[in-house]
Amino acid sequence: MVTAAYRTIVPAERSRPRQYGDVSGDWDDSLAEAVLSSSPNAVVALDRDQTVLMWNPAAERLFGWTADEMVGRRAPIVPEELTAEHNAVLERVRTGGQVSLRTKRFRRDGTLLDLRVDTSALCQGTSVVGYVCVHHLVRDDIAARSRGARRAQLVRKLTDVVGDINAALELPAVLDRIAASLTELTGADAGGFVLIEGDRLRLVASHQLPEQLKDATADLDTSLVGKLMRTGKTVMLEGQELDDLIWAQLPGLHTIALGLAAVGGRPYGGLYALFCKRKPGHVELELLELLAGHAGIAVSNAVAYQDAVRQRAHERAVFDASADGIAVLDAMGRVIQWNPAAGELTGFSSEAVLGGPPPFPLPAPGEKLTVQLTTGRWLDVVAAEIVETGEVVVDFRDVTAAKELEEAKDLFLAMTSHELRTPITIVRGFASTLDSRWDKMNDFERRGAVRTIAERSRSLGQLMDHLLLGARAGADELAVRIEGFDLAERIHAATLGLPELSDDHRVEVNVPDRLPRVSGDALATDIILGQLLENAFKYSPNGGLIAVEAWEEDGAVVVAVDDEGVGIRPDDRERIFERFVQVDSGDRRQFGGVGLGLYIVRSLARAQGGQVTAHPRPGGGTRMRLALIIEPDTPER
Repeated sequence: MVTAAYRTIVPAERSRPRQYGDVSGDWDDSLAEAVLSSSPNAVVALDRDQTVLMWNPAAERLFGWTADEMVGRRAPIVPEELTAEHNAVLERVRTGGQVSLRTKRFRRDGTLLDLRVDTSALCQGTSVVGYVCVHHLVRDDIAARSRGARRAQLVRKLTDVVGDINAALELPAVLDRIAASLTELTGADAGGFVLIEGDRLRLVASHQLPEQLKDATADLDTSLVGKLMRTGKTVMLEGQELDDLIWAQLPGLHTIALGLAAVGGRPYGGLYALFCKRKPGHVELELLELLAGHAGIAVSNAVAYQDAVRQRAHERAVFDASADGIAVLDAMGRVIQWNPAAGELTGFSSEAVLGGPPPFPLPAPGEKLTVQLTTGRWLDVVAAEIVETGEVVVDFRDVTAAKELEEAKDLFLAMTSHELRTPITIVRGFASTLDSRWDKMNDFERRGAVRTIAERSRSLGQLMDHLLLGARAGADELAVRIEGFDLAERIHAATLGLPELSDDHRVEVNVPDRLPRVSGDALATDIILGQLLENAFKYSPNGGLIAVEAWEEDGAVVVAVDDEGVGIRPDDRERIFERFVQVDSGDRRQFGGVGLGLYIVRSLARAQGGQVTAHPRPGGGTRMRLALIIEPDTPER
């Protein structure tokens, strides 16, 4: 069918040939005429009597008659012996359908053309008013089939080339194969791959190019790659101003086909196909674009492989050089890797343990287990599971010295606690003697001696209490009595009189009226609160706010003691709860102490089923957080 532009042609108009570009009709007519005028195939429209209604420029070129000569008359192009065939075709399409057949037609010079003719009905509404015949040379079909076969062959070759590129894992080998594949696919005389390095290009792989061009560089902005990137396209052809390029060293260079390879969505490099003998067409450009896309994937895989190899080498170096023993177990618990330090720590070589279980028990994932080997050496062991593979990584270190020191500290605590009782008794006895000989000393001497002895007695008593509590905590012998008590009352008692202790500190206490009772030991809680408040004052030497708050949270009552002091480094927020630890954070070392206070605090809190933790205070300083479990079935207060 044709558009309405040709339905207006009636026999009365046959005396005036239809001229292309005639704008007497509407826009649709002009558009239809322009389309038919531009058609590469010869299009002839006939009425029911086979009179020519339309004869496009391609028909003029094919048959040799002009439109002026043919419109309004029968076209003398059907050989006499094929008239019956022609009429049968017209009758067939008149009743519906379309006919395509290979046949012969005359040119003006009398030669016969081997054509394929596609015939269909020319309709106006529902009525058939004529016929449309589209003619094209059979040799064009043959050429099209040949191009299709060549295209299929090249696609198969592209598949082989892509497989060859992806078979390489090392990046240099991948780039070399890409450069060689350029010439194989496109028929180019030479090829190269340039890498984008910032604002420069560097030739990293080439095929059939002079060796001295390897690693040559050029400015990205003025290069063909830069020009291509600015167009937003992925391929381009360039045949002008090639003398200024490094490729000009290739004799006879006349055309460059360029493709852009991207990795991770960003331009990575350019593929240059260089032609000296033949000229590339659209098929070569299409293949270059496809190859550039596959090249980006292959390069991405090679980069990922290279990164993986580098990471693996790094991990292997860390694994072998680690001072900790490291073992890797498979999903069945058998040792598959055993580093040198593991052999030194345990006395078992890799040959002795590979394929079997490790020579010590394992902790649960995320936990730490301290074990003693038959050699007497102590190890801290941690393990982590690799969920994706089911493997387990085990890390262990020698803690024998720390274990011995810990035992020595426990002994020291017990001995010191015992030995301190004697001087305390003497100090107190001396205080009694002074009291009994009061009349023999002047007033200044008496008061000074009594004050000094009393202060010393109190400090020694406090030290002794700390040492005793520390020793008991280390032996898990802290005795607490679990019963319900009023935590709000203990907070008020602990903070009573604090504002008068320092002119540089402000004390604020915020405790709700209806705070639930908690389950624990009131005396132990007094010690905890006292130590937390003492630390708040002690570690804020420049003064500031000491804030005490309490609230209910997740089945517990939380008490927070905030200060605006020197604070605690993140790495030390757990270490401060260990025995004999005095972390070096800012000015903290100037405050002294044996490092038992917070160890005792946490031990007492855990003995009650609670917990104490350290946190940063917004704006600076420290927040110490005590949580105690709410007493079951606590009545309303």
